[in-house]
Amino acid sequence: MILVVTYSRAARTTLRNICRSHDDTVVRRLGRATLFTETELGAFLACRLRAKHGADVQVERTEPFNEFAAVRPAVREAAVAYEDRDATSTPYAKFAVGADYPDPASMRDAEL
Repeated sequence: MILVVTYSRAARTTLRNICRSHDDTVVRRLGRATLFTETELGAFLACRLRAKHGADVQVERTEPFNEFAAVRPAVREAAVAYEDRDATSTPYAKFAVGADYPDPASMRDAEL
């Protein structure tokens, strides 16, 4: 998919108008950002926005996130356990102390 993020009011207006005119190319609208299908038309629309608004538009190519391929099991298990915790006000750092779950500092520095 092609992710387009706008950083000015004028760019957002143009993006909104493009999305209305080319709804079949829009995968998802996210306010100031939109996901376009990875087609030549999607690329054309993204390039058109960049040509019109320059640095006020960021364009990125994205790929789906597969948590089973990209994330080690300990992190996935920690996420599930944390969401099932008894006290919802407990921060993760406190929750992980004394358990076999990865600590936030080690996860912060570890790349996928």
